[in-house]
Amino acid sequence: MSEQIKSVYLDTTIPSHYYDERESIQAFILTTKRWWDTQRIHFDLYTSFFTITELDQGDYPNKGNILNLLNGIFQLEYYEEIDGIAEVYIKEYVMPRGSFGDAFHLAMASYHKIDYLLTWNCNHLANANKDQHIRVTNGKLGLATPKIITPLELFNETE
Repeated sequence: MSEQIKSVYLDTTIPSHYYDERESIQAFILTTKRWWDTQRIHFDLYTSFFTITELDQGDYPNKGNILNLLNGIFQLEYYEEIDGIAEVYIKEYVMPRGSFGDAFHLAMASYHKIDYLLTWNCNHLANANKDQHIRVTNGKLGLATPKIITPLELFNETE
């Protein structure tokens, strides 16, 4: 019996870290490259208008390469309900008031029943202290909750 391929939503931090050059985050950069180069083939990858827009409007030294990395990655469809979901995340303090981007990433992944939200954002997303709050809020909204993780947690057992 074959296992179903899992879905992965890529937030802004994944492609941006692939081409980042800061010495202070070299471990994250190397892990991102290793995951991208060896593991992404094992998953159905998704992103969104929000990821593309954040990258396009951001100040990244390798912006062209970063955006090209997402070529061929399926963009999840946006629906008006996603605005309301993101607003609930802010209102219920699931995400801080200034983190609408993070709220939209979570809303997209939750609305579309994505298995994993892959991120390096450990303050607002991949944070064990937020997990229960996110699950409870999504439960109230009737939404699935993706497993929110860093690339460190999504390697094949043989790697």
